[in-house]
Amino acid sequence: MEKLCDENTLVPKYLQEYDLGEECKELLATLPLEKGWITTHLHQYQGFWFAPKSLQGALSCQKHFQALDTDILLVTCPKSGTTWLKALTFALINRNKYPNIHNNHPLLTTNPHDLVPFWEIGLYYNKDCVPNLKTLSPPRIFSTHLSYESLPKSVKDSTCKVVYLCRDPKDAFVSYWHFINKLRSKQSGKLPLQEAFESFCRGVNPFGPFWEHVLGYWKKSLEGSNKVMFLKYEEMKMKPYFYLKEIAKFLQCPFSKEEESKGVVDDILNLCSFEKLSNLEVNKTGKMSYDIENKSFFRLGQVGDWKNLLTTEMIEHINTITEKKLAKHGLSF
Repeated sequence: MEKLCDENTLVPKYLQEYDLGEECKELLATLPLEKGWITTHLHQYQGFWFAPKSLQGALSCQKHFQALDTDILLVTCPKSGTTWLKALTFALINRNKYPNIHNNHPLLTTNPHDLVPFWEIGLYYNKDCVPNLKTLSPPRIFSTHLSYESLPKSVKDSTCKVVYLCRDPKDAFVSYWHFINKLRSKQSGKLPLQEAFESFCRGVNPFGPFWEHVLGYWKKSLEGSNKVMFLKYEEMKMKPYFYLKEIAKFLQCPFSKEEESKGVVDDILNLCSFEKLSNLEVNKTGKMSYDIENKSFFRLGQVGDWKNLLTTEMIEHINTITEKKLAKHGLSF
């Protein structure tokens, strides 16, 4: 068996490959670990699984982020409509600042993930890097894949708004599997579908378990504090006009009757549509600040693609898990 640690340190050898702070390395060495999807290993922290650098980002965010009551936080499990939600919310909040939606809107030249930054895989990702967020004018919009349990204390203590978007776990898994295979090195090769599926169903995937992640925000949305808005991707795809108006109300910037009559809601939906965003030059050829190609975030944007990949046995298995974990809480897909 390979020796994980050097004689003079408690830190596993493989963690030396990452640019991590010593505090994070020492914590990682104490945590349960499983085989990773991109990285060598995933580590379990506060009940959820993290790649090493994502955990460092989460720890730094928990330690340093100070929420404002005017902040807006967009939360998803990976591949649950994150890009779409970011685009919609950015366009919604900034509709007076950028009224000329067809010519000089930032979404025409900048990927939504650069306009609405992630915490743990963006702002706080690099070692010893604590961003200066005081220069951002309110309302500040951020994004995260963190579970409710792992949110910074200041977020939970504030009256900032949290918009949570989830997706049928079958589609979330299939989309994530495709996405992961775009990011894996040629040396690692393609992640076998069956291996990934079994891992996902056990809850061992980046930011998983899926069901516990969803359930944490679902329960908070039911408390009636008007802090967490819980949305389903499938329902938003069916009634985008209705749900964009609902998001606007929740974020306390509702559309006026005049705006609706002038087609502002439709303009935002068209600008943020999969067809529009995926065909922009920036999203066909550009790269993220953390070196992921923008086109990786645009594959199909459809509901039900799982039917093209999962076997009958896989579908039955994942549906059984969903029923067992969520049905008693009044949640279904």
